[in-house]
Amino acid sequence: MPRAGGFVLYYVHDYTENQGNTQKLSYQFAIQSVKMIKVKHIVHHISRYDAHYSEEGIPIELSERQKKILAIVEAEQPITSSDIALRLGLNRSTLRGDLGILSLSGNLIAKPKVGYCINGTQPQEAFGRQVREMLVGEVKSLPVVVDEKDSVYDALVALFLDDASTVFVRSDGFLAGLASRKDFLKAAIGGQDLQKIPIGVIMTRMPNIVVTHPQESVLEAARRIVHHQVDSLPVVETHERNGEPAYKIVGVISKTNLARLFVELSK
Repeated sequence: MPRAGGFVLYYVHDYTENQGNTQKLSYQFAIQSVKMIKVKHIVHHISRYDAHYSEEGIPIELSERQKKILAIVEAEQPITSSDIALRLGLNRSTLRGDLGILSLSGNLIAKPKVGYCINGTQPQEAFGRQVREMLVGEVKSLPVVVDEKDSVYDALVALFLDDASTVFVRSDGFLAGLASRKDFLKAAIGGQDLQKIPIGVIMTRMPNIVVTHPQESVLEAARRIVHHQVDSLPVVETHERNGEPAYKIVGVISKTNLARLFVELSK
């Protein structure tokens, strides 16, 4: 269906009163016809130009609010109905009719869990824009966190219970280090008693840890994961401790988070 920026022509195919003749009607009359008589379907023609009337039917000019909605969607697509309403300072329920008309007419495409896009926008364009604009804080998950004094064995149990790839280690409430499955494997191969060794002995310590923040873009976090060849990044908030920056861990973003996100956006 072509992209539109002007008006819509609606045609009602009536198979009861007009024996297959096509009525050229406005949107309102088309809807009334659907309710009053038995029709097979409604088809519509869309024109990008609203400077003149088409000989094919009766054009309906979009309302000013509908034109504003199209402008907002074109600038920020994909965008949810809640965000559109917020931009216009209206309730979402107020826009339901406008969004329905714009979707029915082919001006907009509504994608579940994604939002509205201008009809005719390339899927990869909308996908890339959403990934660039999405923040880490929107997709992060709960991290597996243990204390620096906990044993390697306890940390390993926590790792497998949560089916995680990395355990993050905290000391006095701040991020002190992390231990990956490789670290646990090395400790186990060494034949050491894992119940007696503190996790702090085998972990990678700060500042040798790559982190991300809730307000950072998902794309930047993904680039960091690829560049540093790690399974995940701790999502942290920066604080000051003894005159130096310190991090409190508030989440984790992993390859699994990214894979799940891409699957959701591709639906």
